[in-house]
Amino acid sequence: MENCESFSERVKTHAIRLTESSPAAITGLYDLTAERLVRYATTITRHQDDAEDAVQTTLAKIAGQPILLQASKQPWAYLLRMVRNEALAILRRRRRWYFVQNLTDLITWRSTDRLEGEDRKEAVWQALQELPTLQSEVVVLKIWEEMTFQQISQVLEITPSTAASRYRYAIEKLGQKLRPFANEEVSHV
Repeated sequence: MENCESFSERVKTHAIRLTESSPAAITGLYDLTAERLVRYATTITRHQDDAEDAVQTTLAKIAGQPILLQASKQPWAYLLRMVRNEALAILRRRRRWYFVQNLTDLITWRSTDRLEGEDRKEAVWQALQELPTLQSEVVVLKIWEEMTFQQISQVLEITPSTAASRYRYAIEKLGQKLRPFANEEVSHV
C-alpha cells in the first residue's frame, strides 16, 4: 500500500482537475478513494449502505465545491474527515448509534473485499466490530490506511496521545477477543 503522503497527493491532483472542470475528475477521484472511504465509513456506521451514502454525499459536496479539497494542505485527511462527519450525521438522523448490532451489511461488504471464507479475517472483523466505534476507526486508520497518530489526530480532531491511547486499548481488546483463535493456530503448526 502506498504511503499516506503520496496518496494524499493523488487526491489533490484529482481535486485540481475538478476545479479545472474536467468531467472525468470526479470519476477519477471516486475510483481512487471510494473503496477506502467506504471501508472507513463502515467502521463508523456499521452498515455498508450508510457508509456508501456518507461517501456519495461527501463526493457530491466535493464535486460542487472542489476548491475545498484543493485548498487543503492534507487532502486525504480532509476527505476522511468529511466522510466521518457525514457518517456521524447519518447516525444522528437514524438514531442508531447505540442500537447497531447486526453485522449483515459488514459481511456483505467484506465479501466484495475478497475476504470470503477466510476464518481468521472473519474473526478479526467480528472482533473489530465489537469494539467501540471510537476505537475501531483508529485501528482502521492506523492499520489499513497506514496513518501516523499525528495524521489520525487531524482526521478525528483529537490529540495524537488520544489517538494512540484509543489504538492501544483497541489492540488490547482485540488481543483478548482473538486469543482463542491464536491458540488454535499455534496448535496446528
